[in-house]
Amino acid sequence: MSLLSTTLSLKGRALRYLAAREHSRVELERKLAAFEETPGEVTRTLDELQAKGFINEQRVLDSVVHRRASRLGASRIRQELLGKGLDAQAVRQAVAQLQITELERAREVWRKKFGEPANDAAGRARQMRFLASRGFGAEAIRKVVSGTDDAVD
Repeated sequence: MSLLSTTLSLKGRALRYLAAREHSRVELERKLAAFEETPGEVTRTLDELQAKGFINEQRVLDSVVHRRASRLGASRIRQELLGKGLDAQAVRQAVAQLQITELERAREVWRKKFGEPANDAAGRARQMRFLASRGFGAEAIRKVVSGTDDAVD
């Protein structure tokens, strides 16, 4: 009976995490590992949830991209997706899509933070560091901070 109640407890915990936001299988394994009483318990629980459609890697990927794309560049989102243990090929495809809009997104983030071009080199450097910390590419950063309007290649 102890095994059954523990499995339900793990399942309950997993469902609670999933109710808050989409989680990848790797994330759930990390979070539930501390509560595992017998080897393989977490794996069995996650197999069951995945079979029932509660864990879906594509939904996790879409959720992260949707939540983060308006504030972060492709490289930061790529790091986050890989950190969640998502399929590298799916991450590459998502990042390729994000790079199409990189310049527009960088320009919008810059506009919200600064609104106007810097007056000196130190100000431009500060703006560039800010955009780089958000994960935007060097070419997009250069074009946004310099005010160049041509698209990123």
